[in-house]
Amino acid sequence: MKQKLHTPVMLTEILDYLNLRPGQTIVDATIGTGGHSRYILERIMPGGRLVGIDRDQDSLTVAREELKSYSDSCDFVYGNFMEIDNILKSLGIKHVNGIVFDLGISSFQLEDRSRGFSFQYEGPLDMRLDKNSYISAYDLINNLNEEEISDMLWSFGQERWHNRIAHLLVKERQRCPIATTLQLSKIVTMAVPSRYRYYRIHPATRTFQAVRIAVNRDLENLKVALAKAIESLAQSGRLCVISFHSLEDRLVKWGLRELASMGKVKIITAKPLVPGEDEARDNPSSRSAKLRVAERITE
Repeated sequence: MKQKLHTPVMLTEILDYLNLRPGQTIVDATIGTGGHSRYILERIMPGGRLVGIDRDQDSLTVAREELKSYSDSCDFVYGNFMEIDNILKSLGIKHVNGIVFDLGISSFQLEDRSRGFSFQYEGPLDMRLDKNSYISAYDLINNLNEEEISDMLWSFGQERWHNRIAHLLVKERQRCPIATTLQLSKIVTMAVPSRYRYYRIHPATRTFQAVRIAVNRDLENLKVALAKAIESLAQSGRLCVISFHSLEDRLVKWGLRELASMGKVKIITAKPLVPGEDEARDNPSSRSAKLRVAERITE
């Protein structure tokens, strides 16, 4: 059975705010399986060019297949978006007309049990976006000390019960390594006080978020990538960033404000845009999405 592909989040808003026209060059810095890119390509043809970047080779392979009818107008790049400046330089591109970052984990990745992103499925404790990375979730959970785990859960997941969870994880791993997603999920659930285990949000949600961010160094990469992305934009080029939790959104908010104070960008969205009621209903994974947009005002 063919695996279900990711539904692009806030697609209408992305297409509108990019101000797309034929002949433009656009970067999808997190191309995934090509959801946003397909519709971007429709609007920049004829003569347009799309650069799709992703750390996940599996997603990139799917995107290449899904967009094969546009293959002459696309560059598919396996790499980290924090290297956007070097990637564009290697392609002979000085400036682009728009850049999109979608910072969410796709359903394509979540539903692949071998990747270990989801607490809903049994799978190896991995969580690497780039399979060639050295550090996995298994390494962090089984080797960090209790204080380090607690700090990770609070810093990257804002997990209220970080101390209790870290303590139980260290205790349980002394009996046997914590090697699977359901093992981790079960231990986290046990650590949370019983009256908080049955809320709308699964008790392991924040822990899995925190570990994924730590494994992939998401926040560090994003901070670097934002500044480089702005430098890669032509005058009046637009940057669109979709984030899915408060840490990312806060980093984008303050990063764009700093760039605005330097006279490099104009912030288009004074407050983040969120999905409309219809999208939130039809695509529940979009509910926490926030979109911020900035425009380059100097080169």
